[in-house]
Amino acid sequence: MGRVLIVGAGVVGLSAGVRLLEAGHRVDVLARDLPAETTSAVAAAIWYPYLADPPERVGAWAARTRTVLESLAGAEGEDAGVRLVAGRELRRVAGEVPWWRDAVADLGRTDDVPRGYAEAWTTTVPVADMSLYLAWLRRRFESLGGTLTRAALPSLPPAPAGGVVVNASGMGARLLADDPSVGPVRGQVFRVLAPDVTGWTLDGEGPTYVVPRVHDVVVGGTEDAGDWSRDVREDTASDIWRRALAVEPRLAGARVLARRVGLRPRRPEVRLEREGDVVHCYGHGGAGVTLSWGCAEEVVALVEAGPGGA
Repeated sequence: MGRVLIVGAGVVGLSAGVRLLEAGHRVDVLARDLPAETTSAVAAAIWYPYLADPPERVGAWAARTRTVLESLAGAEGEDAGVRLVAGRELRRVAGEVPWWRDAVADLGRTDDVPRGYAEAWTTTVPVADMSLYLAWLRRRFESLGGTLTRAALPSLPPAPAGGVVVNASGMGARLLADDPSVGPVRGQVFRVLAPDVTGWTLDGEGPTYVVPRVHDVVVGGTEDAGDWSRDVREDTASDIWRRALAVEPRLAGARVLARRVGLRPRRPEVRLEREGDVVHCYGHGGAGVTLSWGCAEEVVALVEAGPGGA
């Protein structure tokens, strides 16, 4: 098998690296930001296909990733920080089934609907605690023989002889792939201690969400397209907390552990295709974790197909 250089050490790049190593390739990751410094580290990391298109490809990648994460939750959940958590998606207008229904097996309804909403759909999905999950992914990658090097690249590196570059650079693809269609969608969140919150809640039509993880609860958020600021905003924090309390009153009295901001790499469509000796895999919006394993397996297929098989 050939040598592969991956640019980007977020959840997408590391997942692709693991699958490529498992397939017998030599893999080296180059990244400006190490895993714990990436946007992936800020994610609530609930399985939920959010801000990613097109639906038909996203649905397939999400379904495959769900299967892998469910397996991890059963076999390595404690080490990987992955659990299966029940919860509800809230809708302000009744009657429309979630478009991602085919990717879940237990979609149902509940009468537990907060004021201002018309209905709520329930399901059980994987949730990853990213402080644990990214560390687990890195250990898995390196245990298979992969290397990870910090490198601020001005452009994509040349492919190694007979090999391929995988561009999993997220927001960096705006520069590295000369792709101005990639832009930030700013997300501001809280991490809190709220042990009474055991189920997740999402507003299916807006950026409000409450997601319990292994050691904390992520409370968000915002969906600010084109906003590059990584600074925490006090007025935004107050608005997030007000919205979150309205859908999950058990947050009252929660202790704030941290406040974070991440820039989701949004694109009109996820770019997953081969271009010569480069396989592009970026533009996952708010669904990097949700699409990671499905996309990683398609990356392997594109690497092994050769230039004419894209």
